[in-house]
Amino acid sequence: MSSSPAVPEPRNLRASDADRERVANVLREAAGDGRLTMDELDERLDAVYAAKTYAELEPITHDLPDAGAAHAPAQSSAPRDPARFGGTATSSGAVAILGGFSRKGDWVVPKEFTAFLLMGGGEIDLRDAKFAEREVSIHIVAILGGCEVIVPEDATVYVTGIGVLGAFEHTESGAGSPDGPVITINGVAFMGGVDVKRKPTLEYSREARQRRLEARRQYHHERHEYHQDRRDRRRTGELD
Repeated sequence: MSSSPAVPEPRNLRASDADRERVANVLREAAGDGRLTMDELDERLDAVYAAKTYAELEPITHDLPDAGAAHAPAQSSAPRDPARFGGTATSSGAVAILGGFSRKGDWVVPKEFTAFLLMGGGEIDLRDAKFAEREVSIHIVAILGGCEVIVPEDATVYVTGIGVLGAFEHTESGAGSPDGPVITINGVAFMGGVDVKRKPTLEYSREARQRRLEARRQYHHERHEYHQDRRDRRRTGELD
């Protein structure tokens, strides 16, 4: 009987955009209270939006009140977003022989999905998909062909496939968030390739970019107000 994959430490789980925003708010409040200079705020905000895991977020607020905003949540065995899990699978497999296939957008991933490629190409995009169960397996056999698998950023991913005179990409293996899907990708690439990538959804990317722009505008506004206040206080003699 095969053993279940080891459960990753909470600190090593991937942080969500909401987690990063909570930490950014702690920094802005600290700067407003005079605990951080504007330059320190700018430097730490850059670190927040570059962080991928809770372990990377924790040091950013370790010397500030409410530093717990960066702590990883307790592990939960049940998904927090039931609407993302459940339903009837819309596709159980795909075949590409001297051709190609694509599974992307709004589809329901089965517990077991099998793809066979012979001198063909395929795309399995799970970012906007629902999952019949929280834990799913993707089995891929690629012979003289290639397959790209795109997984959500919050997914816990286990890649166990092998390459024979080919490549089966393992670099995106790792922990996700406690309520994300658990995806195992296995199989073989014979004189072919299987590429696994983590990417945010287009909507997520647009929202994250907008939040960064708003945070940057807020930072410049607060910095302008800070220097304007100091100039006014110097003119009135409140500052030497």
